[in-house]
Amino acid sequence: MVCESWKAQLDTYLDGELPQEELRSFDSHVRNCPSCSADALSRVQLKRAIHMAGKRFTPSAEFRKRMQQNMAPKPRRRFRLEWMLASAAAVLLVVGTLTSTYLGNRSGRDQVFSEIADLHVATLASSSPVDVISSDRHTVKPWFQGRIPFAFNLPELQNSDFSLLGGRMTYLEQTPGAHLIYDERKHHISVFVFQEQSLPSKLSDNALQPGKLSFNMETWSKGGLRYFVVGDASAADIDRLAKLFKAAS
Repeated sequence: MVCESWKAQLDTYLDGELPQEELRSFDSHVRNCPSCSADALSRVQLKRAIHMAGKRFTPSAEFRKRMQQNMAPKPRRRFRLEWMLASAAAVLLVVGTLTSTYLGNRSGRDQVFSEIADLHVATLASSSPVDVISSDRHTVKPWFQGRIPFAFNLPELQNSDFSLLGGRMTYLEQTPGAHLIYDERKHHISVFVFQEQSLPSKLSDNALQPGKLSFNMETWSKGGLRYFVVGDASAADIDRLAKLFKAAS
């Protein structure tokens, strides 16, 4: 019963809607409480299952055509009125197409960023967050050979505050990739690596602010690979780890 107050806010936490000042304490509790960790993991898995199920069914071309025909305006007797309606419809169609394209692309990008954050949370909540446990990059990197369809380099961490915990395979909408976990002053940071061409949405290289996500995140593309660095560490620390990876690649 001690964790009931925490569990009551789990959905708010997983949706990234907790105030920033509460996020760090909640994140620390979830990582150290087996009961809340298991509950968070099951909720993330359910959320991803519902998301994937929602993509299984799309309207057929025949159904779309029939609906468009039913919604089409009936012909008018006056030519001038028809011309005005046709012109207005053309303008609305162009504006609607541009708007839907923009919103669709933005929604696709936001969905990718949200799923990356979910993967980060789910992994930290797992009882076995890594499949290969080692602080030696020369042990972790070869482990991925034959498991993912690409190769990547890991940075040298000497004279830095970062330490490698290990890695595991992961999937972003059925796209296989690598997931590395680093520690930095009691903060866990995830680094994800995927093939750029296999990702479902086009992404831009940028740093995402906490106002949009529950974590600091930075993403970039290099050599055909897309990198994500995400965690509750400061934006400056996320950037420092990202620079180490950029130098290594």
